[in-house]
Amino acid sequence: MTSTACFVIVSRNDIPIYEAEVGTAPKKEEAAHEHQFILHAALDIVQDLAWTTSAMFLKSVDRFNDLVVSVYVTAAIHTRLMLLHDSRNDDGIKSFFQEVHELYIKILQNPLYLPGSCIKSPHFDTKVRALARKYL
Repeated sequence: MTSTACFVIVSRNDIPIYEAEVGTAPKKEEAAHEHQFILHAALDIVQDLAWTTSAMFLKSVDRFNDLVVSVYVTAAIHTRLMLLHDSRNDDGIKSFFQEVHELYIKILQNPLYLPGSCIKSPHFDTKVRALARKYL
């Protein structure tokens, strides 16, 4: 079964610092742009929801056709982990977000990483894709 999944980490200034197409569906250039547009459009909804709840995992925030936007908001720095997907596996998505959040914290602890800058680590990318295969 093929699945569509696009994962993005967005900084507190609404700048994407990491992006990955982690689904098993064939990659198309126009689909990538569509995914970016859908995730960017959901940022305002996430901004409003983040202040009304104490939960970090916001489940399905927005929908577009058969695609759903799920979000995990970090506690202190308001970084958003956003996933555009077509699956209904809430427990797997939550576990994916929690483990990616741990990886992100490890990146933040690196003295050579400037918070808010793009994450270009191949190790981080490999780990995120492995977690996506495991949970999504």
